[in-house]
Amino acid sequence: MLLSGKYDSNDAILSVHAGTGGVEANDWAEMLERMYLRYCEKKGFKTKILDRQDDVDYGIKSTTIYVEGDNAYGMLKSENGVHRLVRISPFNAMGKRQTSFAAVEVVPELGDDIEVELNPQDLKIDTYRSGGAGGQHVNTTDSAVRITHLPTGIVVTCQNERSQIMNREVAMKILISKLTKIAEEAHKENLNEIKGDQSQIGWGSQIRNYVFQPYTMVKDTRTGAEVGNVEAVMDGDLDVFVRAKLAQDASEANK
Repeated sequence: MLLSGKYDSNDAILSVHAGTGGVEANDWAEMLERMYLRYCEKKGFKTKILDRQDDVDYGIKSTTIYVEGDNAYGMLKSENGVHRLVRISPFNAMGKRQTSFAAVEVVPELGDDIEVELNPQDLKIDTYRSGGAGGQHVNTTDSAVRITHLPTGIVVTCQNERSQIMNREVAMKILISKLTKIAEEAHKENLNEIKGDQSQIGWGSQIRNYVFQPYTMVKDTRTGAEVGNVEAVMDGDLDVFVRAKLAQDASEANK
């Protein structure tokens, strides 16, 4: 009953973007990436990192993960939003508490059955050399693909497939999934009708706070669900928050 949404049974595409704050924010984004990979492992979902932008110094600027499994989107959709970290930063020599933000975006994977036509003039497609950890993962050709949807400012990238053609295909699927979600929220039937900058993140409206000091607590600002064991949460124990949000959505839908 809680997983009866239009796309709840679909696979999911989850992205994490570091907020402003340099190394601290990049570290927080990488911590969230690990948290979701651990959650998916616990749920029996298969994961594949489609794109990962490492920071030069530490952590990551962004990551995009494909999640495959029954109700993957339904279970992860409530994670969409801004996540706030409060801790004594290991990168702060003064030992002061610091606040960092990261944005999580979750869209359903729509599959190959969805046929969507986009205006080619609305797309800016760039290729570049993939970055990696070294060794066999470093490409010597410009196989990574970046697609910008000019009317909205949405940018999607993919670099971990074996060829430029495959990276472009995956990037287009991600773009169509994002545009479809926005179109439905805006009650638009045609994706080409979507205008305006959709790429800006509202950092002031976090959905969840993760506090490491002076006490430990993770609290969802939407449902009020909270857990004192922050280490367990960061190790992928998210069921309390997922179920609380699903129940809240179901309750509001039945009003």
